[in-house]
Amino acid sequence: MFSKEIKFIASEEYINYAEVFPQPSKLDIPDWYKELKHSIDNRTIKGCMPFLDTLTTGYTIKMPVDYYIGHNIKKEGERHTESFTKLDSGDKQININIQDTLASHPVRQLGKKCPFVNKNKSLPFHKILNPWLIKTPPGYSCLFLPPMNNSDDRFSIIPGIVDTDTYSSEINFPIIINGDKYPILKTVIKIGTPIVQVIPFKREKWKMKIITKSPKEDKKNEFAFKSKVIDVYKTKWWSKKSWK
Repeated sequence: MFSKEIKFIASEEYINYAEVFPQPSKLDIPDWYKELKHSIDNRTIKGCMPFLDTLTTGYTIKMPVDYYIGHNIKKEGERHTESFTKLDSGDKQININIQDTLASHPVRQLGKKCPFVNKNKSLPFHKILNPWLIKTPPGYSCLFLPPMNNSDDRFSIIPGIVDTDTYSSEINFPIIINGDKYPILKTVIKIGTPIVQVIPFKREKWKMKIITKSPKEDKKNEFAFKSKVIDVYKTKWWSKKSWK
């Protein structure tokens, strides 16, 4: 029985268009990872449960439209973004205007010393207009990240935390263009591309403490990691998580 529920709420047009539905991140594991082999004689990252947890934790929000990015850092006039796909849903269509004046942040809002500004090569920070209102139970917030270890090298969202139990509007995502790798870029981020990983968490008070590790604990861990048993962390310490 699942006592906690996260709700993704959208207009009827999106509810009828499954291609853009959010889904558990475990359903978006990349092909390169699936194709890896792992055994006692050939240990790969596929046996690393902390890495697997990054791929499978939480939920994935997808690009709601085809999103064109075109820029040339050397030419001031060649900077352009737009959405140009209309989603067909029966006799209805959705048209999202990425060029809306509320859909970008000027560089001055972050300041010239912000590392995002340099990576974005002083482009405006355009936002992906997310159609989903996200609701969590009282006392729960959401961490929004680029898909961990599964992100697109052309762009990434700026991470953030929203108190989704009280916030009552759609959450839009400013994006950083990877200007270091792509000083000239003309590309389409296709509809359905994973763009955001959503991790709900309970807001709690925490207190930090620093202590000295005991020799007994040190020896215990040393013995475990010298074991010839494959996937020691998985068998001794890892807990399976459930996201449905």
